Amino acid sequence: MKGEAKKWLEYADENRAAAELLLRHGLFNPCLQNVQQAVEKMLKALLLESGGEVKKTHSIGELVMLLSERGLSVPLGADECDLLDSIYLPSKYPLGSALADFEPDRAVCDQCVGIASRLRQAVADSIAHG
Repeated sequence: MKGEAKKWLEYADENRAAAELLLRHGLFNPCLQNVQQAVEKMLKALLLESGGEVKKTHSIGELVMLLSERGLSVPLGADECDLLDSIYLPSKYPLGSALADFEPDRAVCDQCVGIASRLRQAVADSIAHG
């Protein structure tokens, strides 16, 4: 694995571990922040490993599209990309701002942590076989 991609993946692993820890303690908002960041960083590591460049975006859907254009399949459905994209801003900023009401709960956190864990295994497999 290339040095820069490896560093992105290390940071992704830290975000994923933090999300799991936060979820165990019922801290749902920061759990979602860390899950979204973990997935974003995993996808950026794949972009780098495939010879691409890191695009300055927080959109999971956009990153999956960029990987697809490079011929890489990522095991994230459109609904999962939409879910991860939908939690980015509400998990960072409080209610009462310009954002719609959003109250994270254990179910959505469990779902998102599961997505990140599944993606991490797929990234490891892709890099090992790439």
